[in-house]
Amino acid sequence: MVEKLDHPGGGTRLLLTPNRSLSWKGNVRIWMGLVVLSAIIGIGWALAGAWVILPFAGLELIAVAVGIYITSRDCQRKEVLTMERDRILLEKGRTQKNAQWTLPRPYTRLQLKAPVHPFAPAKLFLSHRDHRISLGGFLNVEDTQRLIETLESLGFVPERKQPDPEIGLWF
Repeated sequence: MVEKLDHPGGGTRLLLTPNRSLSWKGNVRIWMGLVVLSAIIGIGWALAGAWVILPFAGLELIAVAVGIYITSRDCQRKEVLTMERDRILLEKGRTQKNAQWTLPRPYTRLQLKAPVHPFAPAKLFLSHRDHRISLGGFLNVEDTQRLIETLESLGFVPERKQPDPEIGLWF
């Protein structure tokens, strides 16, 4: 998602976040539903004499819980792009800022690498000298296009690069 925020310094501030289709509480509710369903089926089979089902049902629920946790944690990523008249500030993190870059706006380029597949989003980079910083790598196709249009309206002209022809779709 691309969201414009108020910036008191007179510039523009964008908040980039992945799409979250379900909250943490919603994910826990789905998992609890799976626990109940798995318990009903597992206990039924255990009463029928196939008690060996229970440990595997437990392992399956643990694997699903780990997957839900990792996915939910990954969806908490944020990027804050602040553009002022003479500088660009990019901050990345989850619950707190983990990385920060300050680049001079007049000398910073926006590089756009075309996707290798029609359903994949383009890759965006902020580039200045030897620094090349990815921007919004978690955005989907529509949000990436919206970010490109927003940056173009702010005066950035993206340098478009085609993907390497040697790289296939399935490597």
